[in-house]
Amino acid sequence: MTRQAVTSQHAPAAIGPYSQAIVSDDLVFCSGQLGLDPVSGELAEGVEAQAERALRNLAEVLGAAGVSMADLVKTTIFLADLADFAAVNAIYARHVPEPAPARSTVGVAALPRGGRVEIEAVARRPA
Repeated sequence: MTRQAVTSQHAPAAIGPYSQAIVSDDLVFCSGQLGLDPVSGELAEGVEAQAERALRNLAEVLGAAGVSMADLVKTTIFLADLADFAAVNAIYARHVPEPAPARSTVGVAALPRGGRVEIEAVARRPA
């Protein structure tokens, strides 16, 4: 089994001791992405803007690993407030092509930096 770190300059740098993603054989494991602007480091305003930015950040990390949103096999969405589910789901649907990957959505007590949504993913590199 191989393990290689992935870094994208177009997504926020890791804010702790972890990699933006790890490639292991044909799988890409992406760390959770918040709605942080990669240039300013500031959190986007509102859950919709944070979801949009988190998905764009995720796409950048996936791209750095040589895959795209079309290669996703599993995502997990963490919401600070489950009342935001419908709004985040609508934005998510615009970014994830069919067939949609398997997904879990979890309500959490809090997210880093006061975020309202965080999205992590697993993708598979095409053969």
